[in-house]
Amino acid sequence: MGKRAVIYGASGFIGGGLAELLAVEGFEVTGVSRKGEGDVAGVSRWVKPGDVDLRSCDVVVNMAGAPIDQRWTEAKKKEFHESRVGVTKDIVRRISELPGGGRPGLLLNGSAVGIYGDRGDELLDERSSRGAGYLADLCAEWEKAALRAEEFGVRVVMFRTGVVLGKDGQAFEKLLKVFKAGIGGRLGDGTQWMPWIHVDDLRSAMVFSILNENIHGAVNGTAPEPERNADFTRKLAEALGRWVFLPVPGFALKLMLGDFAGALLAGQRAVPKQLEEAGFRFRFRKLEDALDDLTG
Repeated sequence: MGKRAVIYGASGFIGGGLAELLAVEGFEVTGVSRKGEGDVAGVSRWVKPGDVDLRSCDVVVNMAGAPIDQRWTEAKKKEFHESRVGVTKDIVRRISELPGGGRPGLLLNGSAVGIYGDRGDELLDERSSRGAGYLADLCAEWEKAALRAEEFGVRVVMFRTGVVLGKDGQAFEKLLKVFKAGIGGRLGDGTQWMPWIHVDDLRSAMVFSILNENIHGAVNGTAPEPERNADFTRKLAEALGRWVFLPVPGFALKLMLGDFAGALLAGQRAVPKQLEEAGFRFRFRKLEDALDDLTG
C-alpha cells in the first residue's frame, strides 16, 4: 500500500505545487478545500474539511490560513485566528480520536517569522526566543496548537515562512504591480530585515522535511541570505528595469493599512539553521538569483 498525504490548503499557492512534488515521491494525495473539489496536479481526490478521514494517513500538511496582508479589523483578526489556530486544533482533535496504530506519522503545519516580533539586526534561528506583538502572539498560539499532536506520538514540523516569492503568489504579484507602475519605494527607513524565500525552495524544503525524520519542531522557511527592505526594493527595481521611487513613510503606511503597517515596518533577520544543518540545498540562496528566475 502506498503512502498517503492529506493537504489542507491544497488549492492554495504553496499547497498546490507541494501536492505534485509529493505525488512524485509516491504519495497518494488528498486535497482539502471548502468546496470539496479542485483542479491541482498531484491531487487524486478532494474532500471538504468536515469529511476528512486521517485514518492510515502518513502525513498531514496544513497550509490553511486567511491572507494577513490587509487591514486588521476585529472581524479579520477573528478570521486569522480561526483559519490558523482553529483549523490546527481541529486537525489535532481528529488525530487524538484515532487509535494509536492508525495515526499519521507527521503533522507539517504552517507558521510565520512574525513569531519573532521586531528584532532589529539580531540573527534569528529556530532556537531564538519568541517576540512580542499581535503576530507573535498569533503564531505562538498556532504553534502551540500544532505541538499538541506530539502527545499522540506524531512528529510535528512547523514552517515559519517569511515573504514567499513566486509567480501567482499574492505577495510577489502585488510587488510586481507596484514596481511596474513605477511607484515602488522602500518602506519606512528601509533598514528592517525581510526574510524571503523562492516558492520552489520552500516546497522542496517541505518535502525534504517530510522525508527526513530527524527534522522536527520549528523550521525557518526562509532563504539563507535575508535582505534589508531598502536592498530588497533596489534589487527588485533593477530586475524589472525600473527606477526606485520615493520611500513610503511609516506614518503614511499606518494611515493606509492600519495595524498591518507595523508588520511591514518590523524586521526579522531569520535564517534556516535547521534545514542547512540537515543538508538541505537551496537553489536560490541569493535574492538576485530568485528575481532573475521569476522576472525572466
